[in-house]
Amino acid sequence: MDNKNCCELCSHYIYDDEMQCDYCEINIDEDEMARSYTYSHYSCPYFHYDNEYETVNKQI
Repeated sequence: MDNKNCCELCSHYIYDDEMQCDYCEINIDEDEMARSYTYSHYSCPYFHYDNEYETVNKQI
């Protein structure tokens, strides 16, 4: 699976404590969401890799 199609690795994919579920904080339309589920070669234009270790390394 292409990393740009894996929501769990994206920094925009966050956990909501009230709803107790994960969701994408980017407001994408219904057509774009359907495209992401339908086409295996689809790459999300809003994908940003969530690399927590990179942030920690900058702090050190």
